[in-house]
Amino acid sequence: MPGFIPENILEDILSRIDIVELIAGYIPLKRAGRNFKAHCPFHHEKTPSFMVSAERQIYHCFGCGAGGNAFNFLMQYERMSFLEAVEVLAKKAGVALPDRQKLSPGAVNLNTELYKINELAVSFYENNLSAACGLLPRSYLKGRGINDETIKLFRLGYALDKWDALINHLRLKNINLSLMEKAGLVLAKEGGGYYDRFRNRILFPIFDIKSRPLGFGARVLNDKDNSQPKYINSPETLIYSKGRNLYGLNFTKDSIREANLAVIVEGYLDFIIPYQAGLHNIVASLGTALTIEQAHLLKRYTDNVVMVYDPDTAGQMASLRTLGTFIEEGIDVKVVSLPEGYDPDLYVRKNGIDSFKEAVIGAQNLLDYMLKILKTRYNSKEIEGKAKIISEILPTINKFKNAVLKSEYVRKLAEDLKVEEDAIWQEINKIKKEDRGGFNTDATVRKREINVNPTERLLIKLMLEESDLIERIRQDLTPGDFRDAITSKIASIMFELIEQGKSIEPKKLLNYFQDESVAQLICESSFMTGITSENKDRVVADCIQRLKNEKNRLRRQRLHDEIKLAQRSGDEERLHTLIQEFHDLIKKEAGKI
Repeated sequence: MPGFIPENILEDILSRIDIVELIAGYIPLKRAGRNFKAHCPFHHEKTPSFMVSAERQIYHCFGCGAGGNAFNFLMQYERMSFLEAVEVLAKKAGVALPDRQKLSPGAVNLNTELYKINELAVSFYENNLSAACGLLPRSYLKGRGINDETIKLFRLGYALDKWDALINHLRLKNINLSLMEKAGLVLAKEGGGYYDRFRNRILFPIFDIKSRPLGFGARVLNDKDNSQPKYINSPETLIYSKGRNLYGLNFTKDSIREANLAVIVEGYLDFIIPYQAGLHNIVASLGTALTIEQAHLLKRYTDNVVMVYDPDTAGQMASLRTLGTFIEEGIDVKVVSLPEGYDPDLYVRKNGIDSFKEAVIGAQNLLDYMLKILKTRYNSKEIEGKAKIISEILPTINKFKNAVLKSEYVRKLAEDLKVEEDAIWQEINKIKKEDRGGFNTDATVRKREINVNPTERLLIKLMLEESDLIERIRQDLTPGDFRDAITSKIASIMFELIEQGKSIEPKKLLNYFQDESVAQLICESSFMTGITSENKDRVVADCIQRLKNEKNRLRRQRLHDEIKLAQRSGDEERLHTLIQEFHDLIKKEAGKI
């Protein structure tokens, strides 16, 4: 069982938490018969395949395979450790947990260690910036218009121009090099040993919404030095993923909720300068294309975003198309394009925050902005140009779930380009047919296929449905009779729990496994269509016989191979024993003994 929380406490927490209510707090759920349905929060999909069962208190996505109980959902959605998820739900359920200090030392969680190491690194870099060695970087930041209060608020720091400054500091704190590497703070040398990842750079700590340090962005001090990248960033780690976080959201989430609007910029300074000047409903995208996870993150606080672009940004059209993800989540998207040569940082310093706020207020609708960009690339008066504009903009229009909005944008596009609406609808229908045909869908790409023996899968389903069947099956089969490792694990735990007189429920059973494949099989099986009661006895008997037959077939094959080996080696005594065992098996199968 993950962690070291007593089993009865885990079950008590799950009994008090309604998984439907929990998940509905993150994503909108719609009733679908006895279950609830939604677009999966863990992968991009056009057709809802994420199911939540109020009866079984579990969830499962038939697209990507994600599934589990309330603990699993928090672990996947919030990127929590098991212990963190337990603590959150225990507090919500009003269940007291044992003192962490009394738990086994093995309960010290790696994620928690990584947060701790990053916090030590943040403090180290902060101290460098405020010390004498930080004179030059402090001077640089002041030259960029950043005051001491802002430096302190965002915990900016400085990495010394040394190869092992952080390593030596963390060693004094009893942190080993392996953990430093897992945190992304050091790099391995080719000839052995390690060196600091960040050197002679200003450090921008990146925090999650709970203000826990996840990683860093690091900037050179000399803007004219083209010998190295201007920015380098922490790599993906167990706790940090660029596509799952937004820079500054821990500071601005309340302002975003209050304004019901998030202004998205692309860089650390593009975030810090407007924030310092008084625009607090702002976040930065960490230099990556916007993702479904970031859309989910912002959706908790607002339904409206304004993306601020530097017009010189390479690949801007591709970046704009990623905003279609936000549209699919029901978020209204507008775009601000600053004058050529300006980014939000420079624009605010040159023109003031009020001018920047006016630009945000006057932001263009995403589709209008895309159309404006496309008309500068293609001749909208020529047939070929019109066709190219329509083909590039339609995938974004097609992401609108609201039929009225989609229809209105089709009408506006038809009017602007002077083409028939019917022609545009025909092109949209082509996109829909491709989607139905299985092209370009994340669900087909990301699904974790579990190749489990169908007979064994069916027996697991039957045991999940009726605990009484477990005892019957246990009398005829052992966990070893299940040839697949996954089904054997599940059967073993089920048999053990029944022997202890405990009930079998999918939500509780999931606590005994850390393997995602096991969780997927349990959840898939739970959501499968049930077998009618009058057929269950026959189906169970048939499944048991099939497994026994397969076990005997494999045993015969093994004996056959061993007999050949004994014949070749001339081991007469061994040969006689094996032949007798083979004949006994044949007679037993025939029911003669």
